[in-house]
Amino acid sequence: MQGFKAVTKQDAARLRRYYADCDYGLCEYSVGTKLMWRKSLHPAWAEIAGCLVVRNEIDGRVAFDYPVPGPEGDEDAALSAIEAYCLEQGIPLMVSVVPACKAGMLLARYPYVRVSNVRTWQDYVYYREDLQFFAGRRYSGQRNHINKFRAKWPDATFRALTTADADVIETFWRDYEAEFPKGDNAKARDELKLAQEMLRLVGKPYFLTGGMFDGEKLIALSLAEKCGETLIIHIEKALYSYTGVYPTLVQAFADAFGEGCQWIDREDDAADRGLRTSKLQYGPAKLAPKYCFEPQNELLRHVQAIPELKTQRLTLSALTEADIPAYNALVLDSDRNRWWGYDDVGGLGAPVEERSFFEVASRDFQNRQAVNFAIRSEGKLIGEAVLYRFDCRGSAELGCRIDKAYAGQGYGTEAFAAVADWGLYKVHLSRVVAKCYKENEASFKMLSSCMRKKGEDETFFYFEKLV
Repeated sequence: MQGFKAVTKQDAARLRRYYADCDYGLCEYSVGTKLMWRKSLHPAWAEIAGCLVVRNEIDGRVAFDYPVPGPEGDEDAALSAIEAYCLEQGIPLMVSVVPACKAGMLLARYPYVRVSNVRTWQDYVYYREDLQFFAGRRYSGQRNHINKFRAKWPDATFRALTTADADVIETFWRDYEAEFPKGDNAKARDELKLAQEMLRLVGKPYFLTGGMFDGEKLIALSLAEKCGETLIIHIEKALYSYTGVYPTLVQAFADAFGEGCQWIDREDDAADRGLRTSKLQYGPAKLAPKYCFEPQNELLRHVQAIPELKTQRLTLSALTEADIPAYNALVLDSDRNRWWGYDDVGGLGAPVEERSFFEVASRDFQNRQAVNFAIRSEGKLIGEAVLYRFDCRGSAELGCRIDKAYAGQGYGTEAFAAVADWGLYKVHLSRVVAKCYKENEASFKMLSSCMRKKGEDETFFYFEKLV
């Protein structure tokens, strides 16, 4: 999967093709969040199988949003592409900020998966009518604040902000910074700078921006975005010297821009105590979960050490340091390895050293990405069988290569069958797959003897063995 592009302002209209009708109801599925936090999350996007796929970086780890389908989007194909990308890059698969409506499908997709739902990530989601009308006893506090505001500033008005208000907005930020109560909080200062940058996008058709005015003076503003049936509030700022202006702004904004929306999402609280208290006081209908799915492969769950397998003539076991000379000779036999399908030397990304290939195999098992079995005849390494490309969905790929001095004696078939059975019945895979070049008659014969042919393309024949 190629073609990821860092999110920029120029991409906003393209992303909105997907987010405009997205009903996931989470702030991450919006242009505003991608733009506002792009310097910390480094979002990059691609269009795959009719879906928007976004790759982020969270605490130094790659994490994907759940795919957002277009009219003809294929979510399954997009997820498969994400899985393949992680396999190719050798990184753990993580699908983050998964909405509740998609969690069940991922639970069914991955046999072994770690799921978290961090409280501080959850969005505060309100019924639009609640914020528009503040009706009922539970909102008496908000109504009292609004009444006090209206009594003191009876001529205050709310209206949409446009590009013509650029100077007014800049004046507002100067006034806001003059009374900013968190000036000594680095995180709050950074968030304020991001909000100021976002307000320079006033006038873009995908953002809804409004402000409360005391005469000609802008005293509060908000910027939002409609995604499906949810109005997502990206920014709410007001001058603290105007008591009661915040609930007044919330109500006026919901009334002006909430038409057609069932929900208003005021985003998470960033673990800020003041924000949490305030957002809870507005009576959210729900705290929308954002599930993080970290699928695990069968090696992580079932294999603590590489076992010893016995066949009629062979022993298969972990590579040892004593195997390094023979293993290097096997890996560096370029004539035979033209059928291997992987460039071991090129894959190092560094000059070849005596321990290079041994250390790659050791590291792959430590990370539970692969199992490299040394194939031994009378104690001597004569080949290698590798179970790899664990897709976290019950499948892995198997490859086998035999030293040229031992070719044509059935050792490859014997070792291949042993590792396939181990994968299916000890590692608890549901499927082992393999492939061979169409020109490789020996491999075709070997695979045909112990697996079922699954298909072909211009380059390979494909095989599988099921439980």
